[in-house]
Amino acid sequence: MGGVVIATDWVRLLVVCLVFTAVAGAVVRWAGLASPRPVVRAAVRAVAQLAAVSAVITVVLASLPLTAAFLVLMAGVATGTSAARTKTGRRGTWVGAAILAGTVPALAGLVVSGLVPVRGIALVPIGGILIGGAMTATTLSVRRALDTLRDRHGEYEAALALGFTEPVAVRELVRRPAAEALVPALDQTRTVGLVTLPGAFVGMLLGGAPVWQAGALQLVVLLALLAVEAVAIAVVVELVARGLVRRTGAAGELRLT
Repeated sequence: MGGVVIATDWVRLLVVCLVFTAVAGAVVRWAGLASPRPVVRAAVRAVAQLAAVSAVITVVLASLPLTAAFLVLMAGVATGTSAARTKTGRRGTWVGAAILAGTVPALAGLVVSGLVPVRGIALVPIGGILIGGAMTATTLSVRRALDTLRDRHGEYEAALALGFTEPVAVRELVRRPAAEALVPALDQTRTVGLVTLPGAFVGMLLGGAPVWQAGALQLVVLLALLAVEAVAIAVVVELVARGLVRRTGAAGELRLT
């Protein structure tokens, strides 16, 4: 195969991408899951963003300052995406703390340990994987926590009536629902090699690395993701418990002081 993963026949590539997008949009509409518009918008954004990244990535990877700036941009976009998904408005900026709380120490630890070289070609993809995992865990845990506060408001008030402080009452309600955000990472780690072959493993193999080296890197990345996402969820629970992350001003949403 010569390291080629996909044929560079642009016409076929365009047709296949259009078909996948159309199928996804048609299914979500037919099944009554959602409007197909978000699917189309996501596909268009993916094309535009990958085109832009492809145009600048060579320059970024060759410069450590630009690599650092690109990682900061990734974190900023992840924060904005999570804030929008959780509908937390201005308070959504706090979700950035959850995303960074585990990501920064994990990436720093990989660099200090010598497992990841201080080079853009290594920092950007691994940093992106960790930021992406933290973003997903943060979004899911915030949504579950805030939905629980809304749906179980009576239990929250009962806890206050029994003398619990607001942070303690909220923690007791949202811990378990928020923890469900860790399930995808747990399943991916438990089934790696049997069900999935993640990107880091496949990428190293296609780059010519020995199988054992690709497997070792993927193991480190998966375990780092578990740690990063666990930290993100723990921080989310604290942010929600302390009232720093709330849905405010939205119709039908719970208001807590």
